[in-house]
Amino acid sequence: MQRRSTRWMAALTGISLAMLAVAQSGAAAAVTRSEYCSRLGLQLDGAIQTKAQPGASASEIAEATALQDKANRFCAERKQAQGIRTYANALKLLGVTPVDLNQ
Repeated sequence: MQRRSTRWMAALTGISLAMLAVAQSGAAAAVTRSEYCSRLGLQLDGAIQTKAQPGASASEIAEATALQDKANRFCAERKQAQGIRTYANALKLLGVTPVDLNQ
């Protein structure tokens, strides 16, 4: 009787470990909306600093900064989808392609 329960426990442990490994590999690849907000925010910061060189359009920089503030509020208020769209619009305004989720 002891052998059977030991075998079952070993089999269940093996299955559990295999399922855990699969779940962790899938979770590591997924990017949450919060993380995406952060990535786009950093990308926009860099784009604004790059565009702030002499000769850049001050109105575009001002508009992108206003959109950045709006996106920050959306992401802080747990409205990440709206924040992501706003960040993307600000980046496009500056002629920058937003980062891809799959990278």
